Amino acid sequence: MSADWNTKYGPRRVRHDPPTLDEAIFAAVGITDDQEAQAEIAAALMGMPLDVVRPEVKKLNRVTLRANTTRVIAGEQGAQRSVVVERRVVRRFGNDKRTGT
Repeated sequence: MSADWNTKYGPRRVRHDPPTLDEAIFAAVGITDDQEAQAEIAAALMGMPLDVVRPEVKKLNRVTLRANTTRVIAGEQGAQRSVVVERRVVRRFGNDKRTGT
């Protein structure tokens, strides 16, 4: 599917590629945890019937449940706590060199 329009530089065309089934399911998993809703969202993104998408969502969720691992850092008295790692970017300019005087 493409859309064409004319500009002063000539005709322009934009290609529109619908997402693959895996991409649509990945997006649906990020939105909700309900498998039925995931199947509906993925089917709507793909423009496919719900009956085709539903088995793929169930198959992917089975694989994800087995591979899902959580890392927890235990603090005092076994309490869970979060660890946030931030990277600070320092910008250095070429003309900002200081001399020793």
